[in-house]
Amino acid sequence: MAGFQDIIGQEQIKEQLRNGIVAGKVSHAYLINGEKSSGKEFIAKIFAQTLQCEKKGTEPCGVCRSCKQALTGNQPDIIRVTHEKPNTISVDDIRAQINNDVAIKPYSSPYKIYIVNEAEKMTTQAQNAILKTLEEPPAYAVILLLTSNVNSLLPTILSRCVVLNMKPVADELVRKYLMEELMVPDYKAEVCVAFARGNIGKAKALASSEEFDNVKAEAISLLKYIHDMDLSEIIAAIKKITEYKLEVNDYLDLIAIWYRDVLLFKATSDVDHLVFREELQAIRRTAQHSSYEGIENVIKALETAKRRLDANVNFDLTMELLMLTIQENG
Repeated sequence: MAGFQDIIGQEQIKEQLRNGIVAGKVSHAYLINGEKSSGKEFIAKIFAQTLQCEKKGTEPCGVCRSCKQALTGNQPDIIRVTHEKPNTISVDDIRAQINNDVAIKPYSSPYKIYIVNEAEKMTTQAQNAILKTLEEPPAYAVILLLTSNVNSLLPTILSRCVVLNMKPVADELVRKYLMEELMVPDYKAEVCVAFARGNIGKAKALASSEEFDNVKAEAISLLKYIHDMDLSEIIAAIKKITEYKLEVNDYLDLIAIWYRDVLLFKATSDVDHLVFREELQAIRRTAQHSSYEGIENVIKALETAKRRLDANVNFDLTMELLMLTIQENG
C-alpha cells in the first residue's frame, strides 16, 4: 500500500501533514493547490488513509480493516464529493454530500473525511454552502479541497483552510522515477521530463501515451521539413493536430522544446543537454541556417499563439500565422 514515502518531492507538504498527525493537531480543512495531474489526489488519499488507519501511525499500515476498505474505495468515512455536471460543482452537490451528511457521526473511524477534487468548479453558492461547514465543523470532520486554481475560491474559504501549495518536482527525481519505476528508456524519459516541467503525473501520462509519441513524431517531422512545404501542406499538417486529443498547448510546448534545443546547440554545440538528442542532425541543420534573432522570433510567436488560443482566437488562423513565422525565421 502506498504511503507518504511514495510521494515524489513535495517535502514541505509531507512534513506539514505528518507533523499534524504526530502532534494530534489535524486541521478541519486543508486546501491543496497545484497543477492538474501534479499528485494532489494521491497526497489527499494517503493523508486520508493514514488518518483512518487503525494502527494510528504516520503511514497507512495497509493491513487493517480501514486500510483494506480504503484500497478498494469502500471506506465509509472517506467521502469523495462527486458532481454530475462536468464543469460545475453545484450548491446541491455540496449540501447533499457534505452539509447534510457532516452531522452524522463517523461510521467506524476517528474522522469523517471529505475530498473535494477540482474545487475550483464550485459555484459561488456552493462555496458559500461549504463555508457554513468550515465555520462550525464537528470535531471529527476533515475537509480536503483540491484545486488547480486557488484564485477561483472565496478569500473567506482560504482563510479557514491550511493552504498547501504543490511545488514542481526536481527534474532528476522525475527522470529517476520514470527510468527506475516505469522502465522508460533514457531518450524518452528526457522528453517527458522537459515536457512535464516538474509535474510527475504529466510525466507519467506522457511516458505511457502512444498518442504523445505520435504527436511528437508529427511535430518533429513538420519542423524538419517546414522549409520545403507550401501553404496547403502546412494547412494539412495543422488539420492533423486537431485529430489528436492532446491539448494544443502541449503541441506548442513540443515546438518550444525543439527550439530551445536549437538555441542551446547554436550557442554551445552541447549535445549532452539536448532533449531531442536522437534528432541531432536536424537540430544541427536548423541551428546552422537560423539566426539568433530568428529563433527568438519563433519563441515569441509561440507565446503569442498561446495567448491567442486562450482568448479563443480562431485556431486555424492562429496556427497558420505561427507556422508561417517558423517557416520565415526557424
